Amino acid sequence: MSVLELREAGFSYGGRSVLDDVSLAVEAGGTLGLVGESGAGKSTILRLLLGLAAPREGDVLFDGAALDLRDRALMRRFRAAVQPVFQDPYSSLDPRQRVDRIVGEPLRSLKLASGADAGERVAEAVAAVGLAPDVLTRYPHQFSGGQRQRIAIARALVSRPRVLLADEPVSALDVTTRVQVIELLERLRREQGLALVMVSHDLSAVAAVCERTVVLRGGRVVEEGATGGILASAQTDYARSLVAAVPRLPR
Repeated sequence: MSVLELREAGFSYGGRSVLDDVSLAVEAGGTLGLVGESGAGKSTILRLLLGLAAPREGDVLFDGAALDLRDRALMRRFRAAVQPVFQDPYSSLDPRQRVDRIVGEPLRSLKLASGADAGERVAEAVAAVGLAPDVLTRYPHQFSGGQRQRIAIARALVSRPRVLLADEPVSALDVTTRVQVIELLERLRREQGLALVMVSHDLSAVAAVCERTVVLRGGRVVEEGATGGILASAQTDYARSLVAAVPRLPR
């Protein structure tokens, strides 16, 4: 069963259509890549899947029911279940806050836990991403880019979500660190039974994690299917150009 779905979704900015009749589904525990060049509509789809905007037409479905941004109780449950990991781990972390406050922020804002229970969940999330407990008293500027992205992933995990939506999660990192973060996301997905959506222009990064891929161009789906199949024998010239243009990550 799909935990998160777009059904015939359209969206416009300033009267200009940027998504047209887009349908896709995120299966419980499954992995989905969204790829395409800049302007393809990837970030807009992510905003819809995060409940940050409503489609002009069509629906966003959560557990089979249409998402209603006006329903506060529903949105609180939704935001605990669907968590983002952003592209730039430095700009997404408040430099004035210690790591314990940063990672625990979803627990406070969603009223999920407090006191000792919150502290235990923060420590659990930090350990899950492979960081030592002493990071909790430090600040973002004291860490490398890869460590900051692990902190951002820990913040996404602390609400015990069912879906992670990762927006270019490794594009700001060096090649070696990219591989490490991709391996971390894959391990967390397996161990915690998470569904994962990875948004990227890089098919090689998507291929390392995602079983299925949707190829976007100009706000429309032009190809979708098993990621390995698209890499091996893409059906459209556009998808073939993406495959040809992107170097493979070292394994």
